[in-house]
Amino acid sequence: MKASWSGTIVSVQPRIRLLRSLDERSHSYHGYVLRIDGTCAGERGEAGIAVGRAAHAKHRFRAGMEVSGVAVPVANPNIETAEWYRASRLKVLREAEAEAPAGPPFHGVPPDLETYRERGHRRLDPRTYQNRCATCMWGCRMPVSIILDKWDPSRQRYRAETFCYGPKSCRFYRAGRERTVPAKDGLSYTEGDWVDESATAHRGPDD
Repeated sequence: MKASWSGTIVSVQPRIRLLRSLDERSHSYHGYVLRIDGTCAGERGEAGIAVGRAAHAKHRFRAGMEVSGVAVPVANPNIETAEWYRASRLKVLREAEAEAPAGPPFHGVPPDLETYRERGHRRLDPRTYQNRCATCMWGCRMPVSIILDKWDPSRQRYRAETFCYGPKSCRFYRAGRERTVPAKDGLSYTEGDWVDESATAHRGPDD
């Protein structure tokens, strides 16, 4: 059932899912997540609203805007970091009053999803994400589906991981521990630093 929501945008981050199978990984790009501080389905507080790429291209969402719309509860929380999706009847009630600060955290209008794909990401320590990067447009908390048995893809485990698409020189950045991907029969793969270095090797320190 659709529910009405409205409030002030606290953050806008990409809505990206990650699929893992030992040392293999792939991403799917679905839009953006608005974290709003306001009212959703009659409840006061913060809520995550998933919106499509076309809606973002039209409204150019950014922190500080007041917005409203309707949405439905996500069908599978394992593969979403927002609580609500299929947003529609989107309205910008008020534009952000102040210019976005130079950052970090960066609060401008997030770029298109192709830009995130091209930039590549580095793993981001979950505590650093929570304390420093949860409102940054270059931060991303991804739902992760882990295939435990490649011969039976239905056997999956779920978790969330945090990443940074921002400048390598960001003073807030902390990589945190290397991540281990489990598989059946006690097998596992640990993703080393070289993966992040390779994914962002085309960028300079301030890109």
